Amino acid sequence: MQYDPIKKTLGKVFNLHPGLRALFYRLLDLLLLRSWYIRRELREWQQEAKPDAVILDAGSGFGQYVWRIAKMGANFKIVGIDLKEEQVADCNQYFSKMGLASRVKFKHGQLENLNEDSLYDLILSVDVMEHIEEDEKVMTNLYNALRSGGLLIISTPSDQGGSDVHHHDENKTVGGFIDEHVRDGYNIDDIKDKLLRAGFPEVEAYYSYGRPGNIAWKLSMKFPILTLNLSKLFFLLLPIYYLIVYPPVYLFNHIDLHTKHSKGTGLIVRARK
Repeated sequence: MQYDPIKKTLGKVFNLHPGLRALFYRLLDLLLLRSWYIRRELREWQQEAKPDAVILDAGSGFGQYVWRIAKMGANFKIVGIDLKEEQVADCNQYFSKMGLASRVKFKHGQLENLNEDSLYDLILSVDVMEHIEEDEKVMTNLYNALRSGGLLIISTPSDQGGSDVHHHDENKTVGGFIDEHVRDGYNIDDIKDKLLRAGFPEVEAYYSYGRPGNIAWKLSMKFPILTLNLSKLFFLLLPIYYLIVYPPVYLFNHIDLHTKHSKGTGLIVRARK
């Protein structure tokens, strides 16, 4: 399943107008269960946040979470770092158009090379760590970049099928994101141990994407992406498709968010410096 080409195509469509880009962010908030979890974590953090908090989105992508955080605090200063130069340029251009350039900046860079000391009150890392081979080095870099008392929030696949990998034979993998991920997901104890070794004295983690969340993900993301990989003509049918499937997707997302899971294909991790 090729995910990046679909994201790029959708990005081009929603970049036609700034209002469409904001609509795109809102649609992602509605559809993606990980966004539900991240928004809850951000709301909890907001209760303790300083009015002039400095935030790093480590792997900012399309800028969805930067946009969300910028709306949460009028004086928040936000930095987004991403490996893809075209996305960095695109985000800087968009946020400049929205009048946010004075407090929002995107930079091109690798988290393995991040060398900042005690700058951030919050660091967000959403579906990034599973792409990085030297993850412990990155965790140490993020620890150093946080101020004392600062919080790191990570969303990442678990080792219980979070990368949606299905082995066909020893040389091929089909139906998953193996071409994008360097690991099939984190064991919950393993990622906690890695963060403790990186210096974090306080780490907690819990499962997301239990059974309800997996049903929602298949309806809202997996099936449409598989179909779009077969034919781009399905773009024309997407609005009708989502009108039909969104009510059950919303229900399953809501149930998943408010259920404590003994296992799940996603992990939410909080590490305090």
